[in-house]
Order: sequence, then C-alpha cells, then structure tokens
Amino acid sequence: MAERSTLTGSHAPHPAEPATEPRHSAPAAAPAGRPRGFAGTLPGGLLLTVRPRQWVKNLLVVAAPAAAGQLAAVHTVLELGLVFALFTAAASAVYLLNDARDAEADRAHPDKCRRPVAAGTVPVPLAYSLGALLALASAVAAALLCNTATAALLVTYVVMQIAYCLRLKRVLVVDLAVVTAGFVMRAMSGGLALEIPLSRWFLITAGFGALFMVAGKRYSEALLMGEGEGGTRALLREYTVGYLRFVWQLAAGAAVLAYCLWALGTDAGAGVSLCRQLSMVPLILAVLRYAVFIDRGAAGSPEDVLLRDRALAVTAVCWGLLYGLSVAGL
Repeated sequence: MAERSTLTGSHAPHPAEPATEPRHSAPAAAPAGRPRGFAGTLPGGLLLTVRPRQWVKNLLVVAAPAAAGQLAAVHTVLELGLVFALFTAAASAVYLLNDARDAEADRAHPDKCRRPVAAGTVPVPLAYSLGALLALASAVAAALLCNTATAALLVTYVVMQIAYCLRLKRVLVVDLAVVTAGFVMRAMSGGLALEIPLSRWFLITAGFGALFMVAGKRYSEALLMGEGEGGTRALLREYTVGYLRFVWQLAAGAAVLAYCLWALGTDAGAGVSLCRQLSMVPLILAVLRYAVFIDRGAAGSPEDVLLRDRALAVTAVCWGLLYGLSVAGL
C-alpha cells in the first residue's frame, strides 16, 4: 500500500513503485523516483511545479484583441502583458496547491509520479505556502492595477480554481465545466481589459473548443489508466471511456460549427472576406489532426501535442495567417 513509502526511514519515497512490490526497503533504488541535476534541486523543482511549458495557455489573453485587430498600440501590448503575468501567477498558484493536495495520488500515476512534490523534491508545506501567497498576490494586484471587469474576472478565476482543488475536482461533470471555464476566462480577459465587445461566436467557439481539449485530455488519461481506475483523478472511476468520447466529439463538432457559422456569416452588413472563409479549412484539419492523438490516448498533455507535432503546428500557422489576413480585411 502507499503507506509503506512513508515508513522507510531517511530513504526517499518510491513514487513510481507499484503497490505489489516487495515490502522490504531497497536503499540502492531510493533515488530512482527523483529527477537528477537542476530538476532535482529545490529551485528546479519549484520551477517544474509551476509548469512553465503550460504558460502558453495564458496567451489566450490576446485572443479577443487579436480577433478585433487591436494589437498594434503599445498601450495594448503593455495591458495584455500585465494580464498575462497575472494569469500566469494565478495559474502557478493553482499548480502548487493542486500538486501539494494530490501528492499521494500522483504517486500512483505512471507519469505524474515524477512531479517534484510527489517525488519529494518540493516539500508539501512549502508548495501550500507559496501557492497561497501567489494566489493572494495575483488577486490583490488585479484589484489595484486592472479595470473592474478584468479584476473581477481574475479574482473569480482564482477563487474558482482553489475551490476546484479543494472540492470541485471531485464533482462529476462540474470538474469538466470548471477547467473549461478557466480557458474561457483567459480568452475573455484580454477583451475585458481593453473594453472590446465579445461576440457570441467568439464565446461559443472558445467554450466548446476548450471543452474539446479538456475532455480529450480526460479521455486520454482514462485510456492510459484503464477504465474504472482512478489513478491521480478519482473521478476517472466515475467517467466511462464511452462518455468521455461522447463529450469530446460533441464539443469538437459544436466548436467547428460555431466557427464555420462565424466565417460564413456577415457582421453588421459587411461582406465576408475570402481569407475568413478559407480559414475554416486549416481549423477543421487541426481539429481532425488533434482528434487522432485523443483517440490514441496520447493527448494527456495537450501542450506536448501542440508543440511537438509538426503537421499540427504547420496547420495552426496556416490558420493564423488566414485569420490575420481576414482581420486585416483581405
């Protein structure tokens, strides 16, 4: 059982060991679960825990201003930089609190057992303390430095994510909704900061697109752990693989449909640009490409898929170019 890893004296715990391993201690294998080099130090462990690679998600703060074609002014860039930094601090706080709370459960996961808190590189009390400090600092900074709407959104995000760590992650379906809402809040924040109206098509596409990614990640984790096995997420015992497949397929279809309706529609009587219509093609291809990884159970880390798959990256660049040209009126 997991309890025996805390009874091995001064030796480090074995987070990667299955529960069926022999009960005697194995001093020679003790360091195996800990990262080596800088990653095995406290500063390196803290850096890994706040997940710098996932900070790319916070670039969603530019989504609404980019859609409105309002990224040229220096004031805009500075304002979005501030919002990006605040969401990064808030998200880092959530990662610290989440990893501290889930340290024991993470040790049962084949990949998450290597997380610094689960591996013992970062002490659990330190992760709790730094997480609480970052959460409070980001909320206070937002109240002092941002407009009322942006500050209210970020404070709501912090409170909602803390509630997620404490309780909501164990409530069926609500856990999917909370994580999805976190992505949508990021996408909304840039528009609120710059007082840009948010269209219904933008919100629908962003919402269902986020649900597609979240449900796809849960589906991949369910395939990896095996249906009915909770691993690091207790709710995976409640979700069936079939249900999660239904959710991510429904979300993908709704997101694509909303985007196509926007791309083929008209805004205030203006004509529809050719680039705006053509942008549907790479977007649909990107969704289909990403769905391949979900179906294989290889989308447990969406950032890895997005950053490492060359074909997906090229498709995303093509979509970005066409979308940018459509914003420019071409």
